[in-house]
This record gives sequence, C-alpha cells and structure tokens, in this order.
Amino acid sequence: MRSDDVRSLLHVVVPTAAVGVVIAVVSAVLAGGKGALGAAVGTLIVILFMGIGLVVLQRTAKSLPQLFQAMGLMLYTTQLLLLLIFVGVFKDTTLFNPKSFAASLVVSTLVWIAAQARAHMKAKILYVEPDSAQGDKPGKSGPKP
Repeated sequence: MRSDDVRSLLHVVVPTAAVGVVIAVVSAVLAGGKGALGAAVGTLIVILFMGIGLVVLQRTAKSLPQLFQAMGLMLYTTQLLLLLIFVGVFKDTTLFNPKSFAASLVVSTLVWIAAQARAHMKAKILYVEPDSAQGDKPGKSGPKP
C-alpha cells in the first residue's frame, strides 16, 4: 500500500474512531457497561468493513480503472447491507446493548463517509499520470509541416 493510500485511510479512520469513543462514553452513561461495549463493537465493525472496502476500491482503481465507479457503487451497497444484517442479527443479544450498537453503526458510518469525502476533496490527485519517458521535453503543438 502506497504512503498516500495509508494517509487517506488514516484521515478517515481517526475521525471515525474518535466519534466511536464519544459514542461509547455517551452509551456508558446512558446504558452502562453493556452500552459502551455495544458502541465499541459497532464502531470497530464499521472501521473494519469500511477499511477493507477502501483498500479493495483503491486496488481496483489501480488495476482496473474502468471498473472503479461500478465497483464503488457495488461495494458501498454491499457494506450497507452487511451492516443492516449485523443490526438484525444482534438485535436481541444480551452480550451488549443493541440500541447502542445500532446507533454507533449508523453514526460511525456517516462519519466515515463524511471523512472520506473530505479526505478526497483535500487530496491532490493526479488525473493524468505523467509519462516518465518524455521527461521535461515539451511536445510540438502546432501543425505538422
């Protein structure tokens, strides 16, 4: 993974984890230890799912750029459906507070998407890869004789 990919991943993971800590503290106050555990588990699941998705999407963009947009749409749809399945599976659990779990899933996902959009807007991405073979030689742009 290139350093700029790691940097963009870091710019998304840190705000999501920070919001996860805030949600865990609020859940601990409102629902006790099980609330904090539910919020922490929800945030970790979002970071794991979305992080894997971001890595897969970055690799797809490098190897198959023509599939990037379709892959992104499919990936986000799949991630959101999997998160919905997690909410459904753990809605009756006694291991942690399911409301805190669901709230942390939703809030962490929204923060992840917002942070990813912000990181993308701030990134200086080359739209055209410079050709290293030509170097700094300017090409002729006028009509050919």
